[in-house]
Amino acid sequence: MNSLLNILWLGLKEIRSLLSDAVLVVFVVYAFTLAIYVQATGTSSEVNNASIAFADEDGSALSKELLNAFYPPRFKLPELISPDEVQASMDRGRFMFVVVIPPRFEHDLRAGRNPDIQLNIDATAMQQAGIGSGYIRSIINDRVSSFLKRTEETGPKPVNLVVRKLFNPNGVSSWFKSVVAIINQITLLTVVLTGAAVIREREHGTLEHLLVMPLTAFEIAMAKVWANGLVILVATGASLLLVVHMVLKVPFAGSVVLWFVGVVLYLFFATALGIFLGTISRSMAQFALLIILVVLVLMLLSGGSTPVESQPKWLQYVTYLLPARHFVSFSQVIIYRGGGLEAVWRQFLMVSAVGVGFFVYSLSLFRKSIAVSK
Repeated sequence: MNSLLNILWLGLKEIRSLLSDAVLVVFVVYAFTLAIYVQATGTSSEVNNASIAFADEDGSALSKELLNAFYPPRFKLPELISPDEVQASMDRGRFMFVVVIPPRFEHDLRAGRNPDIQLNIDATAMQQAGIGSGYIRSIINDRVSSFLKRTEETGPKPVNLVVRKLFNPNGVSSWFKSVVAIINQITLLTVVLTGAAVIREREHGTLEHLLVMPLTAFEIAMAKVWANGLVILVATGASLLLVVHMVLKVPFAGSVVLWFVGVVLYLFFATALGIFLGTISRSMAQFALLIILVVLVLMLLSGGSTPVESQPKWLQYVTYLLPARHFVSFSQVIIYRGGGLEAVWRQFLMVSAVGVGFFVYSLSLFRKSIAVSK
């Protein structure tokens, strides 16, 4: 009972210490509000307002119809340029796409000669270029097909492909990026707050005061775990409700309670990681460098930025031991697909097992550090 009270009062001390640090408070508020909104809406994997031009050497009714097939918001209104301007305009970066329609295009098409249309792409914007070329190909093929159907009979298509996009029918990138942003902020802020608390106590001499009290290393470490974990949990809940659900209008298909259970399990690992990095660091500068080396790698390998399946096979086996990968995995299952406990219990178990094991290891290092201080 005395041990639980010690953990409670030490945790309250951690919360008061955090709230008295205005910089950290502002950082937490920013990370779970504006940073998430900017990350979700500031960049997009979709094509929006792409600049496009046409070099029409045919001047036929069909070429004019192709020109009028492109309009906002996917593309800017097309500009008509001469073939001599194509190279120069692409070099200056005026257009991302330039479509060149050859002479006698409509005539050759009616005659069944399968004429070519040249599509010039500025591939310096690689993702937009790849997606945009697919859009342009689809739009041109649809318009050409509909144009031919007005003048000649064609047989039915052998296969009618019906596309159904599950979980995100309109392909809105903010639905995915906002949740990934929350996951990344949970990882980063939990490690930063916990590790900074350890270093701050060492630098300010608070750790020496704790050592003369009848406290164990377990009590000191657990106080940091629940206090910093609670702050991040409250910030996550507020961000999920205010920013993700109300501002960005991202639907939550599964159980909110079940997801927060998974968050609590992951926070146990993240706080343990913060204690570990704070213990082995001798200054805040060293701790900041370790954050770059460890936390950013966790984010990149978690599957939030790029799918795990796109990584090398040997690296996929390594990431299986990272709780961040399982955190992203069960978050996607619960939030997007509406999965229940039967769909995510394996990820929960893996996060718990790695979290407990790493906490035990971090606690042993923390205990040795305290023993050396004594």
